[in-house]
Amino acid sequence: MKKKISILGSTGSIGKTLLDVISKDRKNFEIILLTADTNYKLLYKQAKKFNVKNLIITNTKKYNQLKKINKKKDLKIYNDFKNLSLIFKSKVDYTMSSIMGINGLEPTLQIIKYSKKIAIANKESIICGWNLINKELKKNKTKFIPVDSEHFSLWFGLQNLRTKNIEKMYLTASGGPFNNISLDKFKNIKINQALKHPNWKMGKKISIDSATMINKVYEVIEARNIFNINYKNIEILIHPKSYVHAILKFNNGLIKIIAHDTTMKIPIFNTLYSNNNKILKSKKIAINSLNNLGFKIIELKRFPIVKLLNFLPPKQSLFETVIVSANDTLVELFLNNKIKFIDIQKKLFKIINKKKFLKLRNKYPKKIQDIIELNNYVRLKTLKNSI
Repeated sequence: MKKKISILGSTGSIGKTLLDVISKDRKNFEIILLTADTNYKLLYKQAKKFNVKNLIITNTKKYNQLKKINKKKDLKIYNDFKNLSLIFKSKVDYTMSSIMGINGLEPTLQIIKYSKKIAIANKESIICGWNLINKELKKNKTKFIPVDSEHFSLWFGLQNLRTKNIEKMYLTASGGPFNNISLDKFKNIKINQALKHPNWKMGKKISIDSATMINKVYEVIEARNIFNINYKNIEILIHPKSYVHAILKFNNGLIKIIAHDTTMKIPIFNTLYSNNNKILKSKKIAINSLNNLGFKIIELKRFPIVKLLNFLPPKQSLFETVIVSANDTLVELFLNNKIKFIDIQKKLFKIINKKKFLKLRNKYPKKIQDIIELNNYVRLKTLKNSI
């Protein structure tokens, strides 16, 4: 029997990689739903290639354009996620949630009840709304697998083990494009420099987050949420080769090092085929990389944004939404030449230090509207104070 699949964000890099994996094993999969925000032409091509009958495109203008090119009227096209009950007659076997930003949280929450297993690649959803996601996972008995290479590696390394046996979790960071440049050059960093990641091919937003290193702050928060482990037990290590993705040190003295090539195909493939003995052809072990891993402690003068970890409360709060919303806005401003690269972290610290935002470290998100309203408010305040 074919496994039924749905993909939120099928036109992004994660969605396209998943479809590439599925294309090599078409006989075993049936895709029920594909979604996008604006790229209606690619969404239409994907639907035709994989014989998908249900599409969601959230941008109203692109929705109308997609309906126009659907001349045969053979596709059911929706403009939002309110009609999932019409699309799913039963639970799909696997959902990939890879919509970028906080906008991905609501669709993720809505589709959990229609999924036997969900793989989540959206950092912001896990950071800002993990308590809401976890509640839906338990309520609907839906299995969850993280997709980020670091968290997938931690999840894989913890199979059949308990987090209470962990003494330390280490997340690795390449250091991005500015790991070795002199500190006095940071004030003149250009957009094209910040986008040139040495190891990974990524979109603009995540490339800038990697360059500032806030992506690792996010990943520490994700690890705390997913694995229910204290911040004091999570550490970031600089690892320029990006070959090792996570290290687990257990309280019995044993250490697990999880490594793989710098391609998201590996975690995506394994979330799809978990416990299925499916073989993925990959490169031979990089002996040279293993012989010279080059780990080092993160340099806070180079990456001051990592000091955000000192502001975080021990348990999930609305304060994390403040950080994400402010950073998203500042990155957009940088990419539009409105502020300098070094202004991202400077302005971010200025915003989160406001009393009204610091108070949110003691407030818990009770419903998704709390997060959405706060996100909109913080974005407006950030724009007002940054231009």
